[in-house]
Amino acid sequence: MALLDIKNLTLEIDGTNGWIKALDKINLTIDSGEIRALVGESGSGKSLIVRAISGALPSNWRITADRMTWKNIDLLSMNDEERRKIMRNEIAVVFQNPLKSLDPSATLEEQLLESIPGNLLDKGYFWQRAQQRRVIAAKLLHKVGIKDHKRCLKSYPHQVPDDICQKFMIATALAPNPELIIADDPTRGMEITTKAQILRLLTRLNKTKDLSILFVGHDLLAISSMATSMTVLYCGQTVESGPMDKVRKRPLHPYTKALLDSAPSFRKDLPPKSPLSSLEGTIPSLQHLPIGCRLGPRCPRAQKECVKAPEPRRIHQHYYSCHFPLHREKR
Repeated sequence: MALLDIKNLTLEIDGTNGWIKALDKINLTIDSGEIRALVGESGSGKSLIVRAISGALPSNWRITADRMTWKNIDLLSMNDEERRKIMRNEIAVVFQNPLKSLDPSATLEEQLLESIPGNLLDKGYFWQRAQQRRVIAAKLLHKVGIKDHKRCLKSYPHQVPDDICQKFMIATALAPNPELIIADDPTRGMEITTKAQILRLLTRLNKTKDLSILFVGHDLLAISSMATSMTVLYCGQTVESGPMDKVRKRPLHPYTKALLDSAPSFRKDLPPKSPLSSLEGTIPSLQHLPIGCRLGPRCPRAQKECVKAPEPRRIHQHYYSCHFPLHREKR
């Protein structure tokens, strides 16, 4: 069953010269127990999708969608209180920068205890329930790899290292036992051993608690080792989506192939000391978007038909949007 179902999500920002489409007809589906990777260059709109799902958007931004549902309930028609209830109990978000997400004026203990819902506690007096919250908080920190939980809880956000702060954010997200965790590049800046620990933790939670995960990031090697499906974004558009093994073995969109080729770990035939593959050019700014296919100016397979936006196509469960996919010869 699809927990989160998004079809043709469009996000417009009120700019100085009119409305700008930061996201254009995004399609995204997350099933129960699925780990879906959301990948793309910086500026492709990954974090905007996270903010759109969580409802953390400024009032002067405009969001529309043919369908944006959580368990078949329309998210866009909800009031603020209903949306906060879902984000508090069923969907948890680990944002990219933990220091900006935490309250600098409160200790980590105060913030973690506040995130533990009352329905996880046994009945009793208020001091007994407070003790239960502290026990749960310590277990959560141990679960994410923070051994010295007493020192961590007594600290303020600016007093702990960035990797500990990120682990604390994951512990806070796990506190209400959510059904979906949206991890917005949760391992950025971590050393390799810490990164592996976090990835193993998320994978274990997915298998033992049937936790669905939307993993947003740039580390394709880490993502491919844990994700079951992948959605590729470019410049605010969905260019390819499908099962991880199929997308990795046979990418259909030129941008997906360029992403995979840029990771040396995916290329066993790469000779030593050879230059790494890269796609020429840079991602366009939102103020100067190309017409038609937004990859057109950088695409090695671009032709005159690419001035028109490609329609989504499908091969079994593999979706792509390209006039000249890699399984077809160039004319």
